[in-house]
Amino acid sequence: MPLLEIKNLTKDFGGVRAVDNFSHRLEKGGLYAIIGPNGAGKTTIFNLITGIYNPTRGQIFFEGDEITGRITHQIAQKGIARTFQNIRLFSDFSVRDNVRTACHRYARYSIWEGLLPTPRRKREEKDLAERTSRLLELVDLSKRADELSKNLPYGHQRRLEIARALAQEPKLLLLDEPAAGMNPDETVDLMAFIKQIHKTFDLTILLIEHHMEVVMGLADDIVVIDFGRTIAQGTPDEVQSNPTVIEAYLGTEEV
Repeated sequence: MPLLEIKNLTKDFGGVRAVDNFSHRLEKGGLYAIIGPNGAGKTTIFNLITGIYNPTRGQIFFEGDEITGRITHQIAQKGIARTFQNIRLFSDFSVRDNVRTACHRYARYSIWEGLLPTPRRKREEKDLAERTSRLLELVDLSKRADELSKNLPYGHQRRLEIARALAQEPKLLLLDEPAAGMNPDETVDLMAFIKQIHKTFDLTILLIEHHMEVVMGLADDIVVIDFGRTIAQGTPDEVQSNPTVIEAYLGTEEV
């Protein structure tokens, strides 16, 4: 059974077809990528998987359970987390509090217990603080834990956003253009970081990315879409040498 299976997914916005009969399978532990020109429908696919949009038709299965049309928090609870092309952080919260709020879904005390210093609340708050500290150490932000997130360098903000996604303990992590806006050094660091979390958490990762060096350096399997429809799929070598891909996306220059 694949971890995620997408069958004949289609999404129309009025008279515009953003995703056209898209099908894909993700096996557990793989590192996958979706590439294509701007407006090809990549982020729309992520929004369909995570319940932001409902498909016009088609089905999505996660661990064999159909999640088509479920609301966002139900899908997150199943084990799917994501980042966004435009970083979404609590900009006036500290780095620590950004991660801590993401961890709070694991708190088991009631609203009333949250108002009182009960033993259960103290125990769980301690567990949440330890979970937060471990994640900050993993993303190399421990020394900046008390800084406001808006004051972090761009590359560190990306790491913080990924740490917030990891706080949900996902089985599938969707990364929407994680290298967007990064300089070459930050991009190299990001690639090493993604490899690290892929191994450490035994994650399945699906990423959207325009930086070809990131895609070719990370993904085992790549799907190429254009106008919402799959035009190629294969290994990095197969995709780079595919004439249809070269024409539609990578250009005529050698990659």
